[in-house]
Amino acid sequence: MRDFQKDPAWTEADLGLPLPDSVHACSVALPTWPSVVGYEEKRDKVMRRLRAGYPRFVRNPLVSRLTAEAAQAIGESGGSVFLFPTRVAAQRAQRWIERQAGAAVRSVGYEPFHAVVVPEAAIQAANDYQRFTGELVSSRAAEDFLNGGIKSGNKGYLVRRRLATLYGCQPEQVSVFASGMSAVMAAMRTLPGAADGRKTLQLEFPYVDSLKVQELFGSGVVFLQQTEGESFDEALRRIRKGEFAGVFTEVPSNPLLRCPNLPAVAEACREGGTPLIIDDSAVGPHNVKVLPWADVVTASLTKWISGAGDVMAGATIVREDSPFASDFQEALAREAAEGAPLYVGDLQVLLANMKGYKARMERPNESALRLVELLADHPAVETVWHPSITTRERYQAVMQPDGGFGGLFSFKLKLPKKTARFFNSLAVSKGPSFGTPFTLVSPYVMLAHYHERDWAEGCGVPETLIRVSCGQEDPETLAQAFTTALEAI
Repeated sequence: MRDFQKDPAWTEADLGLPLPDSVHACSVALPTWPSVVGYEEKRDKVMRRLRAGYPRFVRNPLVSRLTAEAAQAIGESGGSVFLFPTRVAAQRAQRWIERQAGAAVRSVGYEPFHAVVVPEAAIQAANDYQRFTGELVSSRAAEDFLNGGIKSGNKGYLVRRRLATLYGCQPEQVSVFASGMSAVMAAMRTLPGAADGRKTLQLEFPYVDSLKVQELFGSGVVFLQQTEGESFDEALRRIRKGEFAGVFTEVPSNPLLRCPNLPAVAEACREGGTPLIIDDSAVGPHNVKVLPWADVVTASLTKWISGAGDVMAGATIVREDSPFASDFQEALAREAAEGAPLYVGDLQVLLANMKGYKARMERPNESALRLVELLADHPAVETVWHPSITTRERYQAVMQPDGGFGGLFSFKLKLPKKTARFFNSLAVSKGPSFGTPFTLVSPYVMLAHYHERDWAEGCGVPETLIRVSCGQEDPETLAQAFTTALEAI
């Protein structure tokens, strides 16, 4: 098995390798700028080499095999089959896809899963539904089914208990989901004001699909890309008036690693009777404590908390004294059980991966500070985004006493045309996702906003932004890799 800390996937020869070296990998090597462009434009010379991908975007090979068997078993030859973990998830998908595509869709039982059969005209809508909701059949469930033995039992309480320790709450306040996006989606669905047709409010530029969920599955979203000045003051006034079904933000945001004035936002939400949903995935609960300000915290366990990159999972954590606590806990627990449950095989892996989480976070925190210092002082670098220098005081207001500034940061070169050369020369693994044990770098906007790059640029997120997730490598080794790549331009 390849050790990507010692032998990173950074050259053209590594294109398409699963990251990590596992059939259940949640990332894939896209080691050069042309490979990223080819991936986004679905060029055959890139796509045919992919042996993995982020599961919400690229169907895992084991799930593809299972889907083919399901299609044959239900005798489907005239449409494409999409598998879901539960009947509720399949039926919701059926209704949404039909509305989006204007085409008839069938839901068919395929125990223990459920299949949705869509015509060609509805394939994109079906892909979008699984991407944005994260309600997927996991690769481990597919593997076990194909090998003749789906696992039974439930380790969910053990994961919830361990998460409760990290977040300083009771296990009953925690619900565990099949992915981070299914946790966000569940929070969106359970907003008390969602049925009233009220819009949600997004504060700060977020991870792309968190905004898309509000656009596509809510009643619309008001987006404030930076929480500064008169526009932020106006947003606070509107929150106090109770205009919004909910307020969403990330602490810190991904990829700009900015924080809003959380005490001010939380106070406005309390005055307006508006739920505040905070995602802490970018740095994790070892580094920040946001539950005292939030009504619900959402978290992608796929990232730092798992720390291995080989299991998809998500969670919601409800603040005990939130005025919405009872309703949220009941609704989110139901969502976790009926819509997007985490498969027991994945629960077992997640439990094993979570061991040593806090100690494991020290090295990424240290490495990020070392690299941020190097890059901020380098004449070829224009901007660096990291909580240690980006809205630092706001971040420190919610930083854990024994935490740090996180292992995720972004930067931009002064000469955009040299970005591709830098990226191609950087001898670390390159691909989507973050929080892996090896350093993982991506041209974030190219992967997340390729078809809306101008819009992202207008929001202050440049096309040539490079995002870095620091791993467990020695900080000086990483510093040398970045120095060498900068010298190459």
